[in-house]
Amino acid sequence: MRTILGILLIINVAAFIVVGIDKYKAQRSLWRIPEKVFFWFALIGGCPGIYSGLMLFRHKTRHWYFMYGIPFIFLFQIVIVYLTLNI
Repeated sequence: MRTILGILLIINVAAFIVVGIDKYKAQRSLWRIPEKVFFWFALIGGCPGIYSGLMLFRHKTRHWYFMYGIPFIFLFQIVIVYLTLNI
């Protein structure tokens, strides 16, 4: 269990950093990180890190698919874990 939590912590820190890097690049008109990278991080458990980064850096907050999609993925993952543990 500790190993899984450690891996999730690393994924979320990495996702948070990726959002910060993309915001930095957006402000300087540099090459951007593709949006699908954010969703891949979300799918592997990085939703809290991504959403925290979006809010803290005020990045991609006008895109509905980030503002609703990331929390929806997180909620779906919570339901799956709950159902898995209680069956």
